[in-house]
Amino acid sequence: MQQHTLAAEITQTGVGLHSGVNTQVRILPSETGSGRYFVRVDLPDLPIIPAQVTGVSHTVLSTQLGEGEVSIRTVEHLLAALSGMGVDNARIEINGSEVPLLDGSASVWTANIAQVGLVSQAVNKQIPLTVTEPLCIHQGDAFVCALPAPDTRFSYGIDFDLPAIGNQWHSWSLTTELEKASTSFATEIAPARTFGLLHQIEHLQKTGLIKGGSLDNALVCGPEGWLNPPLRFANEPVRHKILDLVGDLSLLGTFPLAHFLAYKASHNLHIQLAQKILDLGF
Repeated sequence: MQQHTLAAEITQTGVGLHSGVNTQVRILPSETGSGRYFVRVDLPDLPIIPAQVTGVSHTVLSTQLGEGEVSIRTVEHLLAALSGMGVDNARIEINGSEVPLLDGSASVWTANIAQVGLVSQAVNKQIPLTVTEPLCIHQGDAFVCALPAPDTRFSYGIDFDLPAIGNQWHSWSLTTELEKASTSFATEIAPARTFGLLHQIEHLQKTGLIKGGSLDNALVCGPEGWLNPPLRFANEPVRHKILDLVGDLSLLGTFPLAHFLAYKASHNLHIQLAQKILDLGF
């Protein structure tokens, strides 16, 4: 299958979940083999930050890329949208340190990508790694695994004491046909919004996080149920966890042939698994 890039540029502006700062993102077509990469256009010399697992510098409540003072935070939703929609090469210019949260999902990004369309490039995609033995990362009862499989599938489970969430499982397959894969991602995974627990919000704000969070860009759940219904799916929270996993694993460049199985996992565990896959190389 050939590589693809955008047929035209995309521009979006919005507030960052953790910084609370408004930034503008321009996503531009890029040459074959360049991959997906960020450019900090607000800094001298326009530093480039490749969207690669080796560049992950922080994984607390989001995934951050960079080194030292030069970084990009909360990249997972945008990268999930690009990879899920089949964009192999893209230059992502941003005038700040955090990707806008928008509505808390990847729907705005996928709609933008669908609107401008893709163009095929005269170079084939990188041959995906094939996971040939089970790989697992765990912390307590939370885990994420890559299991040998003939195609790429993501399965996720979550379990919360709050009755409105409870125990949820969902599974989604990434087909090899670009059009079917992008349509499936855009309708089944991308619309799922980030979610938070009411009793944790004050603590997170006191520690300097979620400064840009609101009921407009995140689902919030308390003992009595959701503060801002309706949900887009009955199991929207666990679908959002798949969205995060897709975004984190996209840092491998192409998705390995494997069944990715996760339970109560985190960005940190996702990235540890991606790094282990990269290190082994199969």
